[in-house]
Amino acid sequence: MRFSPVRFFPIRSRLALPAALMAVVLLSALSMAVGTGDIPWRLLLTDPGAGDLLLITRWPRTAALLLAGMSMALCGLIMQQLTQNRFVEPGTAGTVSSAGLGLLVMGIFWPAAPVAVKMLAATGFALAGTALFLLIVSRLPLRSSLLVPLVGIMLGAVVGAATVFLAVRFEMLQSLVGWMAGDFSAVLRGRYEVLWLSGGLMLLAYAVADRFAVAGMGRDVAVTLGLNYRATLALGLAIVAAVNGMVTVVIGTLPFLGLIVPNLVSLMRGDSVRGNIPWVCVLGGGIVLACDIVGRVVRAPYEVPVGTVLGVFGALLFLGVLLTDRAHARP
Repeated sequence: MRFSPVRFFPIRSRLALPAALMAVVLLSALSMAVGTGDIPWRLLLTDPGAGDLLLITRWPRTAALLLAGMSMALCGLIMQQLTQNRFVEPGTAGTVSSAGLGLLVMGIFWPAAPVAVKMLAATGFALAGTALFLLIVSRLPLRSSLLVPLVGIMLGAVVGAATVFLAVRFEMLQSLVGWMAGDFSAVLRGRYEVLWLSGGLMLLAYAVADRFAVAGMGRDVAVTLGLNYRATLALGLAIVAAVNGMVTVVIGTLPFLGLIVPNLVSLMRGDSVRGNIPWVCVLGGGIVLACDIVGRVVRAPYEVPVGTVLGVFGALLFLGVLLTDRAHARP
């Protein structure tokens, strides 16, 4: 008898998604309760200043965790659908490295630029890097699904090397490491609000999910069905680049998230893009919340960046997905 993840994770049930949402709500409440400072819960209704810690730091951090996790996981789903490859995500397509280069360029030439300007620069570089990746892939005779992410990893390594060279040249290497660490400890009220734009982009992606599904069938099939393939591809790349620009400017990098979450959901639910988007968002936000809680508890009162915890957890989880998929392929 073959192993079936759906038997052990019955997320096709109607009550499964509400249960997952409730679990994320509980993780959010735990995230706001965990920290070095104590919140006087009994005085929240009587003392106007008692909730300052909650409103200035805890709530913005929890909201940023949810928005970043949900949007980055959705970016992975969009890229995998458009490239027809399950091993592609912003981290393996040069998108994250390009966004980091844009952030460094702004730090060199306009260090006091507003967050919105830095976001636009990071988005532009991310869009250019992703478009270059797709251009290179379209000109290669692809015989293996592993060749596509390998090309993206090599492109990301080249862009990353150029970024490190510029950082060393302008003595900004330490700042670059801090920007790209995936750390939520600096998230405060007034410094994360740009991430709410990613919520609108997620709604837009859900509205055009059927177009992404058709585009994932290939250019010829999409054109035959009357879809404007170029416009759909451009829209998907714009969403991915904009989300990566926002997350890179505010948070940094969240490794493996866009790779493991869509694969897990697809493994357990199938390949319905519209039906998988809610699950991808819920699971992505929940994983980032859980990793942040672990990072704050394991070395309290110090913190381990979410990017570090997520890198370890994501690598182990993706290895398990690969081994499970290999077991399925055996006769």
